[in-house]
Amino acid sequence: MAKDSFKRMLDRIHGVAALTLGAALTTTLAWAGPTPAPVRAEINALMARLESSGCQFNRNGDWYTGTEAKAHLLKKLDAAERQTTVAKTEQFIELAATRSSMSGQDYQVKCGPAAAVSSAIWLGAQLQILRSSPASAVSSPR
Repeated sequence: MAKDSFKRMLDRIHGVAALTLGAALTTTLAWAGPTPAPVRAEINALMARLESSGCQFNRNGDWYTGTEAKAHLLKKLDAAERQTTVAKTEQFIELAATRSSMSGQDYQVKCGPAAAVSSAIWLGAQLQILRSSPASAVSSPR
């Protein structure tokens, strides 16, 4: 008899643990979501500027073209979207475009003979140019 009540108690504990774990996973997954369309449009415009800039992009000590950098950063955006909702373009820069998630090294951008600058600075400046341009078709989701 005592054995049966102990087994029922263990079954209840397992049930509560399973419900708690399920609720935690559901809550975590509910936070992640697609980037809002206006933010995604701004990120795409920023990536187009990087791609067409003629600048080089340094990642982990190697220099890449703007096209290669864009492809890499968009993959990192996809990974970030699996973890959280990217609500602002600045959040994209911070989460995906500032440093290597593997080495922790900052990314750099080098344009022509000018000294390389951190990608966060370069992308932030380009974002301000995009937002201040009256011809920009991108709506500013600040």
